[in-house]
This record gives sequence, structure tokens and C-alpha cells, in this order.
Amino acid sequence: MGAGKSSVGRALGQRLNWVFEDLDDRIAAREGRAVAEIFRDSGESEFRRAEHAALQQVLQELRGGVYRIVALGGGTFAQEQNHKAIRASGIRTIFLDAPLDELWRRCELQPNLDARRPLQTSENQFRELHEKRLPFYQRASLRFDTAGKQVEIIAAEIAETLEELGLTEIATRTEQGEVE
Repeated sequence: MGAGKSSVGRALGQRLNWVFEDLDDRIAAREGRAVAEIFRDSGESEFRRAEHAALQQVLQELRGGVYRIVALGGGTFAQEQNHKAIRASGIRTIFLDAPLDELWRRCELQPNLDARRPLQTSENQFRELHEKRLPFYQRASLRFDTAGKQVEIIAAEIAETLEELGLTEIATRTEQGEVE
């Protein structure tokens, strides 16, 4: 929470001319209700079931050659079945890292917090979640330090790294029909 997954993802998508998608938006569309409503009315376990189904759908599309930036919810990558599915897919993952105090400040500055972050109820609970999830986050393919950086700077750093790895060239050529 607060790492900048959605804002950096959007900026990176624009920079690379790739589609950006927030997994929570897909979940809400599939379920016909907002993430906060799923948590409130059906509980976290029902949300995690819906999240896993949406993730499986996204992974299938990505394995099929679709290129896009997908922002996963803070807990998605830390659910063992999701983590295993992502790793098995071979798809690159990015961990946007920042000091815990900065993550908390970012979340506190955002309006309408309850509607978007149903698991953020207190600073202590936030710290516990972060500590529990961090070992999963640290297994991501790539890590970027976002501390004190603007969204556009982070997106530029990620784009540069993806270009150095040859990933953006492959995606561009595929979209133009030059690579199958």
C-alpha cells in the first residue's frame, strides 16, 4: 500500500505506449461491485477468491502475447497461490520499494482512503501487513527504490531498465506484427 503501483503503472504505460490495468478494477468489473464492497459484504476470503480468478485471467492473456502493465493489489503478490502462479508464468514483476514511514504517509495523504484500502485500519496494522508481505515482495524480478521520487522519475527509471533488458523492443515489434 502506498508504493505507487497505480500511479507509476499509469505513467509507465504512457511512456511505453502499453495498456495499463489495475487488477482491482478487473476484480470490481468481474464481480459487479467495488473492492471495498466485496470486503465489507463478503469478507477478505471472498475477495481473495475473486482476486485469484482475475489474476489467472490476466496471466493467461499475458502468456498469450499481450503486453501491458498490471498493478497488483498490495496483498496479491503475497498470497502463496498467486505468487506461485506468477512465478510459474515467467512474467517479470517489479517491486516498488520505499521506507515504511513514507508508505504510510503516502496512504494517509490520499483522500477517500477507506474505499480504496479496506485493510488499512491503523498504523500498527499497516506495519504488520508490510512485515508479513515484504518477503514476497523481495522475490520480485526487479526492485526500484521510490523513496522521495516523483512518479515520472520512477517510470523513467523502470522504462530504462526494461529497455536495457530488451523487453520494450520485443513488445513494440510484437505489437507491430514483426515478431510472433
